[in-house]
Amino acid sequence: MLLRFLPFLDLRDLTRQAAVRDAAAAVAVTFLAVPQAVAYAMIAGLPPVVGLYACAVPTLVGSLFRSSHHVIGGPTNAVSLLVGGAVAAQTGDPLVAAYTIAFLVGALQVGAGWLGLGAIVDYISTSVVMGYISGAAVLIGVGQLGNVTGTYGGDGDLVHQVGGWFTDLGHTHALSVGLAAGTIALVLALKKLAPTWPGTVMVMGLGILLAWGFDLGAHGTRLVGDLAPVPAGLPPLTMPDPSRFGPLMPFALAAALLSLVESSAVARSIASRTGQRIDTSVDFAGIGLANLAAAFTGGYPTSGSLSRSALNEEVGATTRLSGVLSGVMLLAVLLVFGPIIDWTPVPVLAGLLLLLSVSLLDLPRVRELFRAGRYAVGDIAAFLATLIGTFTLDLDKAILLGVGISIVLFLRRARLLVIRELVVGPEGRLQEALPEGCTNRSERIRVLHVEGNLFFGAANELQRAIDDACHQGDPKVVIVRLKRTQGMDLTTATALATAHAVLEAKGRTLLLVGLRPREMHLLDETGLADRIGPGDIYPTAPGWFEAMHDALQRAADIAEPPEGDPIRRYLGVLDAQQQDRQPA
Repeated sequence: MLLRFLPFLDLRDLTRQAAVRDAAAAVAVTFLAVPQAVAYAMIAGLPPVVGLYACAVPTLVGSLFRSSHHVIGGPTNAVSLLVGGAVAAQTGDPLVAAYTIAFLVGALQVGAGWLGLGAIVDYISTSVVMGYISGAAVLIGVGQLGNVTGTYGGDGDLVHQVGGWFTDLGHTHALSVGLAAGTIALVLALKKLAPTWPGTVMVMGLGILLAWGFDLGAHGTRLVGDLAPVPAGLPPLTMPDPSRFGPLMPFALAAALLSLVESSAVARSIASRTGQRIDTSVDFAGIGLANLAAAFTGGYPTSGSLSRSALNEEVGATTRLSGVLSGVMLLAVLLVFGPIIDWTPVPVLAGLLLLLSVSLLDLPRVRELFRAGRYAVGDIAAFLATLIGTFTLDLDKAILLGVGISIVLFLRRARLLVIRELVVGPEGRLQEALPEGCTNRSERIRVLHVEGNLFFGAANELQRAIDDACHQGDPKVVIVRLKRTQGMDLTTATALATAHAVLEAKGRTLLLVGLRPREMHLLDETGLADRIGPGDIYPTAPGWFEAMHDALQRAADIAEPPEGDPIRRYLGVLDAQQQDRQPA
């Protein structure tokens, strides 16, 4: 069991050729990680160097302990925005708040992984994640407007940010606008003309050269060094603050869930192309350990990066060594190139972030969601509620609101039974009753076909269906076919016994058909089989519809339907067919 959570001990795929490919992939990933890390730290409201810290040791640790060979960890835009909201809402040192959140997130995720809760992400609706990511994209873009124009960007919620930015537009810095616009144009041009080139790194490098060569800082352009200088050196050793666990726990819970969903989605997406088998519980523990590493090395909560992970796989990485080497290379960047990053113009980073925010808006998937219309009412509601929540609530509450909606949707669907009445169709076979009416319905015998999970939440629904069947005419027998159900528990079994007793007191009979051995064992062990009566229970039989035919024959004996009754005609046809099959 322990070895399962130490995946780096499996060295079967690590060959010399694989190591060469992994090293090349690590170089490419590191080139992409540097500008992203600095930009994401700005989203989080933290010094740029903190983004690099969150990209170094956490990436190394996460790559060692994840089951996925290709996922590259580190800060991401959505998690950074959530951390930014948490930092802004707290008093005291924002860096300590960031370390503390990372520690809480890591502890929650490691616990989830070790407890085998990998399937937890399956119960968080994709629509909720889409809603949050779409809202985050808008907030990230709006948050950079002030950096693009070199003016005040506004504080507070979305409306106040946009209002504050408009108010200060009279002080727009033309050079900043030009740098941001040039950054966007150049990145888009490189993506189209030379898609394999590291466009973001090249543009960031060009911005640094322009800032140094033309002394852009002296001309009113804000540089990264003006926000917080990037020191040359390894990440510091930091300690979370236990006294802040309580106030920060809601943010940590939201960040942990978002990070797990994001990382799992990235791992599964890549695994669908590579064929690698993913263990989500191991991945949970791996990302948790990466976040614990971030807490003690100056970083903030991390996740699985879609862009860096996709690049890692695309360049040709085959083992987890690529992620490990990328973490080591980022440590080298911190040792050597920290002061150089100080020359990065803030409008250049703002232009990169605007491009990232636009790329987060997955408009085709949103259109697909709304095209589904009435078939996806719950998913649309979850998307809109989470989207609006990101604009009007604290971001941790928006995430938790979306998760709460996911749970409600799951419970609603989990308790939903499909209950249909069976009637004799034109071809003389049992079929579902048509919506426009049932001309072949027996007046004295009702047949209900039930599908779904018979856990305690479905007991009342099943009782109502039986009661409704009794109020349609004056049936003497109600047959409930349970062949397509599963998971019957004591509550539902007791409800069926109670319904049997109620019908019996009114001179009617309830017959249960198609019970599997598990359900029969439950009824026998609890004594409910005796309460119902063995003659009114028809377990599954080897022949097709054999148990149902026996129950229908018993129902006809009890109800004595008239000659023209559909059930009587149906049984007559069956008897004739059986006589024809008898040997002469």
